[in-house]
Amino acid sequence: MYASHGFLRSDIGDVDIVYHGGLYHLFHLILPNHDFIAHAVSEDGMNWRRVTNALFVSEPGNWDDDMLWTMHISPDPYNKGHWRMFYTGLSRSEYGRVQRVGLARSSDLYHWTRDETASYPIQAQADHYESSISEGRHWVSFRDPFFYRDPDSGDHLLLTSARIKHGPLIRRGCVGVVREYEPNKFMSMKPLHHPGLYDDIEVPNLFRLNGRYFLLGSIREDTKVHYWYSDNLYGPYENFFDNVLLPRGNYAARICHDGNRLLLFNFFAKEEVISGQQIVRKLLPPPKELDTDETGRLRLRSYYRFDDFVSEEHEVSKSNGLEQLFRNPLATYEHFDNALHLKCPSGYEAFLLPGDYEHMRLHARIGLLGSGKCGMVLRVDSDGNGYYLSLDLIKGLAQIRAWGENEGREHNRAFDYKQLQAGHFVNTGQGPWTIDVVVHGMYLEVSINGYVTLSLVDDTYHTGRCGFYAESATIRVEELFVDKLSPPKEAEEHGPLYTAAVSPDEEPPVGMPDIKI
Repeated sequence: MYASHGFLRSDIGDVDIVYHGGLYHLFHLILPNHDFIAHAVSEDGMNWRRVTNALFVSEPGNWDDDMLWTMHISPDPYNKGHWRMFYTGLSRSEYGRVQRVGLARSSDLYHWTRDETASYPIQAQADHYESSISEGRHWVSFRDPFFYRDPDSGDHLLLTSARIKHGPLIRRGCVGVVREYEPNKFMSMKPLHHPGLYDDIEVPNLFRLNGRYFLLGSIREDTKVHYWYSDNLYGPYENFFDNVLLPRGNYAARICHDGNRLLLFNFFAKEEVISGQQIVRKLLPPPKELDTDETGRLRLRSYYRFDDFVSEEHEVSKSNGLEQLFRNPLATYEHFDNALHLKCPSGYEAFLLPGDYEHMRLHARIGLLGSGKCGMVLRVDSDGNGYYLSLDLIKGLAQIRAWGENEGREHNRAFDYKQLQAGHFVNTGQGPWTIDVVVHGMYLEVSINGYVTLSLVDDTYHTGRCGFYAESATIRVEELFVDKLSPPKEAEEHGPLYTAAVSPDEEPPVGMPDIKI
């Protein structure tokens, strides 16, 4: 987990991550000031250390002297071994109402110099997009750049969050495109995709995975990450019946090429109440790995580097040590036929595994017998205060809640019940379903049948027992493994320039290949 620290409110903003020379390089905004782009590095993509800041706002009078917004770092296709950072800038003289895209260059990812030639900044053009503050909502959307080099055509495309010129004001959001037809020369093109539904499509990404093009965008209306697909670079782009890639609270996702893996990073917007005031704190959770399923839908898998955090492995093959949390006299449990059978024909019961877990990863295959309810409890104490994971295996709906006693309160405020997140998964009849749960620091993640369904940050509960619950149901649990994980490290706030051993002949990849998994 990574977060910004500072006096009063200080948050990370939109992120971009580059993997090079054995290190993950994180570039991110600092909110609310937006006055510089910060830089942190990590060997595992989870524990980060801040290094020299990458870029600051310009001197007064320049086009980017007010704020810096979302950036994208990619290899320079015209200068081997060098990097380019396209970034969004705002001007004080325009009161920040016009967004433009500038460029900074680096040979090592640490030291950046603005390109101040006549080619930059790039502006929205009136042929396809709102380009004047007299249009639309009286400010110009042309931000969140993403550079893509197509491996087949060789086309160089710079994507932006833009708006078409006509139609209902809150439905004009599109993925804008300018093509780099020569080094540092750009031509405006029609939008790559305009759903006709949203105010903006923020932080666009474009990549090809398993033979298909995918377009990502974050949508403010529901605070979720959506995606669209096409067999052709220039579309048209379509969506499946469910094109939400990450559930509510996850935002501003960016891809990162990690060898043959394609990772997805994003910030999570965590709601908190401080001194009676509700605020939103933004943190960087662990990444996920992008994949496609047998239908071609885009999916996320749990981060492979969690394997490196396993400190103790435990297989639960017997019912010894299980406890009933609520002591329901009708509930029973036993082990036979190579599985645990947890039965509660009436009422509610949670069956706890032995031992307390602060940081853990659980794997199990569960089957539902009957038509009742089932799920899991995580970090619960002896009074049942903890996290409750509801698994509606019939409808294909997972929901996680923080549920416990509100000490010192009375009547309808005596309990604390927070619905934290919900996500859908594909129903597979009566199962069994493969369930994987990660609880690591403030991060909670649930995968069903191999694909991430829930991903969130919460710190209501810190340690406790884990197990399964049944309500008017019997659940069969097999292949049950519980791993203890070593705790996440506190982020180091500063340090010397941090580099990994890199061969002098090693160069960053110029193209963005079609990843096949």
